[in-house]
Amino acid sequence: MQRNKFAIGVIGGATAVIAVGALGTHLLANPESTTRLDSFSTVTLDGHKALAANIVAGRTESRYHPLPWIGDKITGVTCPTGLKAVAGATVTCTGKKRDGSAVRIPVRVVKATDSSVTWKFER
Repeated sequence: MQRNKFAIGVIGGATAVIAVGALGTHLLANPESTTRLDSFSTVTLDGHKALAANIVAGRTESRYHPLPWIGDKITGVTCPTGLKAVAGATVTCTGKKRDGSAVRIPVRVVKATDSSVTWKFER
């Protein structure tokens, strides 16, 4: 009887650890970001408000690899233009892996308002 209780306790404890780890990974690995459109982060691109390229690049680089089991560590992320504050707008940024190979990072606007833009990148 004690062995059964012990086994159930071990299985329950392991399940709890896995669940907490999965939740933490999900929260830390979220590739979506909402950024305010203010005088420091906004540029004009083809007559539209846009999130400045350096803001998109910096945020993408910092969030691309928050945990070792999620993906490759990248550095030197650059974006060719700003990201228009229009739902569906896209830009492809690039970064470098440790071995020097290039990584293309598609970025897409999910939602845009007059004061903020919600965007996400693909790993």
